[in-house]
Amino acid sequence: MRVQTRDLAAREAKLEALQQKLTESVSALVTGEDWKRALEFAAKFRSRSFNNTMLIYVQHYAAFQQSRVPEPMPTYVAGFRQWLSLNRAVMKGQSGYAILAPVTARFASTNPSEPDSWRRLARGEKPGFGEAVRSKLVGLKPAHVWDISQTDGEPIPEIPRPTLLRGESPEGLWDGLADQITAHGFELRLVSDARSIGGANGLTDYMTREVSVRMDMSDAAQVKTLAHDLLTAPTGAS
Repeated sequence: MRVQTRDLAAREAKLEALQQKLTESVSALVTGEDWKRALEFAAKFRSRSFNNTMLIYVQHYAAFQQSRVPEPMPTYVAGFRQWLSLNRAVMKGQSGYAILAPVTARFASTNPSEPDSWRRLARGEKPGFGEAVRSKLVGLKPAHVWDISQTDGEPIPEIPRPTLLRGESPEGLWDGLADQITAHGFELRLVSDARSIGGANGLTDYMTREVSVRMDMSDAAQVKTLAHDLLTAPTGAS
């Protein structure tokens, strides 16, 4: 019991330190240009939350200032086991970047439409006969990732580059999606090309409450991007 208590206290201390680091990094974004750079950076790592993107950025830049990495911006980050699966290993002396990883748990219910009917399943516990099961976010825990420049081994496989959709979009779909954007209190902004929004096809700015979509794409690609930015909050980049 004492060991579990110490482990829990250590985890809480790490989470508190991460939250403090996150607060400090966001507080440093004092100008519109600061926020623009942060959003452009986040667009390049859109598979991660904005909070974790900021944590990775500030820790990588600190590592650059300490001459532990060759470039000020990270390029490809992954966890320790994921690097091993790619036949690469973290180099000796390289510290990982702490991020906030989700903690999920399974819940079961015989009456899914009733919010109070869901019960949390213990680890390894199977649901009862006829019970519906779903996973929910129940907390956060510290985790670590490393940039590729902190690892050594085989070259990673070339990541397939996505291709833009071609052709026309279904009639009325753009207008319907645009109406939902404005109904949520956001302004739809059309930009000339990807350079205007940090290289993304679309970007949601929660500070100015604007959704931007680049117009140098086909109608089908524009509609797909608008749908993505409507459905993928809070990352907001497509």
